[in-house]
Amino acid sequence: MENIRNFCIIAHIDHGKSTLADRLLEFTGTLNERQMEAQVLDNMDLEKEKGITIKSHAIQMNYTLDGQTYVLNLIDTPGHVDFSYEVSRSIAACEGALLIVDASQGIEAQTISNLYLALEHDLEIIPVMNKIDLPHAMPEEVTDEIVELVGCKREDVIRASAKEGKGIEEILKAVVSRIKPPKGDPKAPLQAMIFDSVFNSFRGIEIYFRVFNGTIKKGDKIKFVSTDKEYGADEIGVLKLTQHPKNEISAGNVGYLISGIKVASEVHVGDTITNAINPGASLRGFEKVKPMVFAGIYPVDTTEFEELRASMEKLQLNDASLVWELETSAALGFGFRCGFLGMLHMEIIQERLEREFNMTVITTVPSVQFQAYLTDGSQIFINAPSEMPDPTRMDRIEEPYIKAQIISKAEYIGPIISLCMDKRGTIKNQTYLTTDRVEMSFEMPLSEIVFDFFDKLKSISRGYASLDYHLIGFRESDMVKLDIMLNGEKVDALSAIVHRGKSQDWGRRLCEKLRELIPRQMFEIAIQAAIGQKVVARENISAIRKNVLAKCYGGDISRKRKLLEKQKKGKKRMRQVGNVEIPQEAFMAVLKLDS
Repeated sequence: MENIRNFCIIAHIDHGKSTLADRLLEFTGTLNERQMEAQVLDNMDLEKEKGITIKSHAIQMNYTLDGQTYVLNLIDTPGHVDFSYEVSRSIAACEGALLIVDASQGIEAQTISNLYLALEHDLEIIPVMNKIDLPHAMPEEVTDEIVELVGCKREDVIRASAKEGKGIEEILKAVVSRIKPPKGDPKAPLQAMIFDSVFNSFRGIEIYFRVFNGTIKKGDKIKFVSTDKEYGADEIGVLKLTQHPKNEISAGNVGYLISGIKVASEVHVGDTITNAINPGASLRGFEKVKPMVFAGIYPVDTTEFEELRASMEKLQLNDASLVWELETSAALGFGFRCGFLGMLHMEIIQERLEREFNMTVITTVPSVQFQAYLTDGSQIFINAPSEMPDPTRMDRIEEPYIKAQIISKAEYIGPIISLCMDKRGTIKNQTYLTTDRVEMSFEMPLSEIVFDFFDKLKSISRGYASLDYHLIGFRESDMVKLDIMLNGEKVDALSAIVHRGKSQDWGRRLCEKLRELIPRQMFEIAIQAAIGQKVVARENISAIRKNVLAKCYGGDISRKRKLLEKQKKGKKRMRQVGNVEIPQEAFMAVLKLDS
């Protein structure tokens, strides 16, 4: 155990974590030249296309220093705020962390929040300044920022360039010398914690775990503490680029387990694995994840509902931050109400369902969770507009508020403050990190930042601003349910809960957008936005008409009028029986109201 080191790489998005992981694997000879490719640990197509890490990836390396061979277990983590649950789980399986900071961009919001996560778990922090080869790098200024943030000495900051391979040896030496070996007793009863799992259609569920105490051997009878189920350890091993089977894995190490489990609900991330014959105590698992954004996911073809349920279960294995429950909608039939950590997370889940499970799904308008207090004193949670109680029974409604940390260049302070004010935010603090970089903190409603806040922030700051946020509680607010009606019939999947002051503007823009997206029918369609019985906006889609006057040459006007009246009656009758087909784009129209 003296020669094992477990560490993860944490940083803001796009500061070079995955590239640095590539260099470490190359330097330690874990991969040969044929296996090497850019961002080798990002094994999902989506990760390569978007250039971001979505999943944490664990891999084992061997490194020899002064004649001693060390086993290094590395976990590369995502940088985006929507995947912070992946980061927190990775941190719980490690004793140290490499904190990467871009030499040209300096410290950003997610750098700070990931650092605090690591410090909560008493991890040894090794600060690394990456991208020093860039022409506009500012090594001296950024070193000062790191020293001030981490509280280390200037000489502790390792200067590196993952692209050119500079400083890689220093990083590995620092990992061996600064990070403590794992604690634990290989002879004690087995205690191992599950930190990730993935579904393999041939071999069942593959479980990734970290052993804290004891030893797990191939063929052992093991037990999962939370479900109280027993299995045989058919195969255990360590994670290199591919899986390497072993006969035993002892305390301090990270490995994988295959025991032929086929039912997704039997495996929980954060659960403890112990020996069935000589059981150990349960370990403290991970905090339950708090979803920020709720949306309905429905199959396009209603007969595929059961298939979608199975796909969601398998996806939840690999993404523990996805939360879902059953829901029905008058417009879309049976589906699921899902909780996500943010809009990017929601987009990724939808993409993964389509790519990995061939499911075509419709996603409804995202919303956040509100708390309603009724006149009888009871309290209910509202996750969807359809759950909103009658206004006469409601005493008050509270919405979730967040504290947002925005770090940006000083020249963009004005536009950022006006954007936040527009989103009903209040500025709480403003501190200059350097002469040119400002950290601002705002308190604002979560519902306002759900849709396009991040995109707008990036565009007004030319990509310089970075955002991090966390929930601070619920506050009373004047929220109303805005219904969208097509020909007088409510479409529950298009309803939204909005602030009264913005409801009219929101309704008008949504009606205009739907008018562009819903195809014309043989009858007129009225699109209305209403709060209760009061209509606040209306648009009409005119009918496709056949020219019934084409065969009338000259003649009396009354003949023409008679034909038009006959057509008008037919259209009216058709409107009563006709139903409007709503395309998938219309459900996502809300997200693109400004474009």
